[in-house]
Amino acid sequence: MSHPIIEFSKTPSEHHVQELFEQAKAIQARAYAPYSHFLVGAAILSPSGNIYVGCNVENAAYPVGNCAEASAIAAMIAGGEKEILALVTICDSAEVGTCCGGCRQRVREFAKSDTAIYACGPGGVRAIFTMEQLLPTSFGPDNLVGFVS
Repeated sequence: MSHPIIEFSKTPSEHHVQELFEQAKAIQARAYAPYSHFLVGAAILSPSGNIYVGCNVENAAYPVGNCAEASAIAAMIAGGEKEILALVTICDSAEVGTCCGGCRQRVREFAKSDTAIYACGPGGVRAIFTMEQLLPTSFGPDNLVGFVS
């Protein structure tokens, strides 16, 4: 699901983060989590200015559910883009909620080491991380240069 394009500079401004937060919060309400009741929303800002959103979708067979980040990445790819400039996630937990391990690797596929990742709660941003902080010395596409054609 793509939303209207917004203008931005190379670094996401407070305006962009607020827009990402609002869209992540709106899509969080659409999450399908009848088992855990843990609703998560995500919003990705691409370098073109598009925002892609996703929510978690649980399944009775737990391994086949989707995390919000994976859903937003799928929307971004479906929209023809392949780079994450910034990512906002939102959940209602009492503590800071960050991407799960699998989603950290999924985000890494499309993010740079300095990509900003905003972990939010209902009231706004709780913590800001870089991709490198969430997944240090990670394995990514650049590790395969020369090995895969």
